[in-house]
Amino acid sequence: MKKASLFLCLLSLLLLSCGDSQKNFKIEGSFKGFKQGELYVYSIDTPRKLDTIGVSRGEFVYQASITEPTTLVVVFPNYSELPVFAEPGVTIKVKGDASHLKETEIKGTDTNKAMTEFRLKTSNMVPPDVIKEATQFINEQPASPISIYLLNKYFIQTPDPDYAKAQNLANTILKASPDNQKIAKISKQLDALKALKVGNKLPSFFATGLNGEGISSSDLNAKVNVITLWASWNYESINIQNLLARLKRQHEGDLKVLSISIDGSVKDCRKIVERDSIKWSNVCDGKMWDTPVLQKIGLSYLPDNIVVDGQGKILARTLNYQDLNKKIEELIK
Repeated sequence: MKKASLFLCLLSLLLLSCGDSQKNFKIEGSFKGFKQGELYVYSIDTPRKLDTIGVSRGEFVYQASITEPTTLVVVFPNYSELPVFAEPGVTIKVKGDASHLKETEIKGTDTNKAMTEFRLKTSNMVPPDVIKEATQFINEQPASPISIYLLNKYFIQTPDPDYAKAQNLANTILKASPDNQKIAKISKQLDALKALKVGNKLPSFFATGLNGEGISSSDLNAKVNVITLWASWNYESINIQNLLARLKRQHEGDLKVLSISIDGSVKDCRKIVERDSIKWSNVCDGKMWDTPVLQKIGLSYLPDNIVVDGQGKILARTLNYQDLNKKIEELIK
């Protein structure tokens, strides 16, 4: 009996071990021209922590435990990104040149192979032609996880999103994958985002700041109000934060600011806020792009911003550093 019990115990441990190994996902990568440094990786399917990947001698290894297919995004120091389609128990091989990231080869699954083919095909195309290719891919392969990624990248998370077109493509994907909760959520959000145009009124919202304070759309009642989207790992967005800090000191009373961070770590967000002595409310819940207030007000690009007047009318959207500075100065005069 003791031998049988021992055998059953060992068998159970073996089965548990095998089960766990099936959840492990690995990326093994090498990049010419990128000897030392860090990459970031996050999931667009679930609000999970932003992870850091160390690169040494041009090589890196990243492992994660997953239970279902997941779309990961690897972010480079210059903010370029590469999607990786992860599956439980699979090892993905990444090989490329840091100076030609669009030509990076990602192997290991049919989905990654198809995404590599799309990237190589469009690497030298002008943006309008890339959008045409993305539209064609979505219409021809709506059930592929690549289609959701392309929808986000080229039709939603852009400086000037065409929400009506995005909605049509989302409906195509949803028809092919009616049980996919991710695309169902995107489709629902797009219904509201279509109304967020310059000249329209900002939707009402409520959020909680880093210090536990309540923040609502009614608080944005100054002559000029700016809602800005940022992250601790995006220098351009931090520069805009610093610009707003300077303008707020110059125009105290005429300018109000609300910042929303898509950091996966509330601790990292708070560190930057304290370091830069940001005095206004910052929202960061660690949910990244799934932060509820983002879905409400349509910030979908990094860095992103909305400028509204004291009555909540949208005056401008998605301005770069120089244009935002100019716009605020013009409106306050």
